[in-house]
Amino acid sequence: MNYPTRVKIVDVGPRDGLQNEKQPVPTDIKLGLIHRLQDAGLKEIEVTSFVSPKWVPQMADNAQVMHGIQRKPGVRYSVLTPNMKGFEAAVAAPREEWPDEIVVFGAASEAFSQKNINCSIAESIERFAPVVEAARAKGIYVRGAMSCTVGCPYEGDIAPSRVDMLAGLMKGIGVQHVGVADTIGVGTPLKVQRALEATLKHYRLDDISGHYHDTYGQAIGNTLASLEMGVWQFDASSAGLGGCPYAKGATGNVATEDVVYLLHGMGIETGIDLDKLIDAGAYISEALGRKPVSRAATAILNKRIA
Repeated sequence: MNYPTRVKIVDVGPRDGLQNEKQPVPTDIKLGLIHRLQDAGLKEIEVTSFVSPKWVPQMADNAQVMHGIQRKPGVRYSVLTPNMKGFEAAVAAPREEWPDEIVVFGAASEAFSQKNINCSIAESIERFAPVVEAARAKGIYVRGAMSCTVGCPYEGDIAPSRVDMLAGLMKGIGVQHVGVADTIGVGTPLKVQRALEATLKHYRLDDISGHYHDTYGQAIGNTLASLEMGVWQFDASSAGLGGCPYAKGATGNVATEDVVYLLHGMGIETGIDLDKLIDAGAYISEALGRKPVSRAATAILNKRIA
């Protein structure tokens, strides 16, 4: 089996993870997490969202977060901008506080699209098209997140043909990279591989990534199945933060610590210091008043005490 020799991880904890917290997370705590992640060697961090504070109050401090980041050379900071209003807010600050990358998102499920952003898949793509054009005109990289690529809380199983369609639409408006997301964590390895195959009809292997939730404990297996196909980019969340507010019972993204433990155990380079990464997860977990979800972090933290 020819696995990738190196893997890039985008830590989505500061954005995708913390947006689901019920209690407000102070800006300085968010910055503390971002700085610890970059100190651990993360080169890609999803830091905040430029969305309506009415719908996502946890991201209301987006401008303060972007202003407060002590940027490290070689690190790419990304933000979610679901519409032109969000994009314009993201670039309203001085140039040095702009994101390096923006993320737009679409669903492979019509029902999920309606429940999540109150419009059809086709309408969502129309809404994103000017955002993508504006970002690329300013030299900002554009990543697309494809939700519900294997299963939906409203429609059940999602056919690969739906993923094929969505990937084609994303490509058509100029999205440069897409993440294949198992938003509610129902995917199993073969289903995930079929979703990836559908995406590869439109994108090169170097321009896709996996984004897996661990609701049914399948995220590591799905990561391994993706590696077998040569996929070398993945989203993960420090301490397993997050879930999906529109998917009942969906637990968090796969923990970054668990993915890194897997990769290092396979001899695959990540550029990440696992001990420092575990410290970052312990930091945010303590701030939130709970233990890290990561199995690897729990085991290693217990060994430190013993």
